[in-house]
Amino acid sequence: MIDLTTDYLGLKLKNPLVPSSSPLSKKLDTVLRLEDAGAAAIVLHSLFEEELRAEEAMSERFLLHADLGHGEADGFLPDHGEFQSCLDRYLEHLRLLKERLSIPVVASLNGISLSGWVDLGKELQQAGADALELNVYHVAADAHFSGEAVEARYVSLLTELRGMVNLPIVMKLTPFFSSLPHFVKQLENAGARGVSLFNRFYQPDIDLDSLRTVDQLHLSYPDEALLRIRWIAILHGRTRLTLAATGGVHSAEEALKLLLAGADVVHLASCLLERGPDRLGEILADMVRWLEEREYESVAQMKGSMGQKNLPDPIALARASYMRVLDSFSASRGTLG
Repeated sequence: MIDLTTDYLGLKLKNPLVPSSSPLSKKLDTVLRLEDAGAAAIVLHSLFEEELRAEEAMSERFLLHADLGHGEADGFLPDHGEFQSCLDRYLEHLRLLKERLSIPVVASLNGISLSGWVDLGKELQQAGADALELNVYHVAADAHFSGEAVEARYVSLLTELRGMVNLPIVMKLTPFFSSLPHFVKQLENAGARGVSLFNRFYQPDIDLDSLRTVDQLHLSYPDEALLRIRWIAILHGRTRLTLAATGGVHSAEEALKLLLAGADVVHLASCLLERGPDRLGEILADMVRWLEEREYESVAQMKGSMGQKNLPDPIALARASYMRVLDSFSASRGTLG
């Protein structure tokens, strides 16, 4: 029997496959199906501070001030005590999942203010979350905002929250930091327990007919895993943080490559949205089959074996690989004359 266990933020998981933050976690029945399919933990859909603020503003406008100047309207207003906010629903859902599941539940938080991150983080801890994923979705579009300032924003947020909650914290990062290994080391020193690589930025498109920007959701594709493979291979063995790979995993092939590069867990989302919760079980079965054929005894045995630190001359090899890739292109006959 192959030992599939792995460590995730100090939590012992039965295998490395963890559904990432997505709409799939919003329904109890779907989450139970994911657990039955073999999910080792679940990351909840994100709690957005903007959504909470908008709801609070609307509530104040329509519930608290709707009767101004119209005394007879007071009798038609709902009882404020019966109103359940977005935060209330999220916390109730988290508590329900903790009651029904035997696997860890990780809350996902996407805030915009320091007080919002801290206050909501404490609420999620009190509701029973096993860990906290910080989805710091920030586009550095201000020319006066330096790269150092962007990094300081992440570190300051982590430091403040780390002082207020005891949960293991994983930072979900983008690939756009100028020196990712150095930044990861800063996060480690500030108290993070893991990093999730990488957050996907959803790019706006332009409608040529209406001349308006259009927001469209595009699911990931397998080639996106290559960027994760590269950076996880570089980071493995150079940080004590949990390395979570997210983005582009649609089959056992991508999952195995990421584990060989050094990932501790592999997140799944797009493939589950496309093919349903049972897809996780299929990927897990394919992984086990591959490990058995190559006589691995455990995931730990193969994890990181293709990491950069295990290569005899990693820098030279990376440069040579770069040149080989450029020279590998072969144009179709007649294309270039």
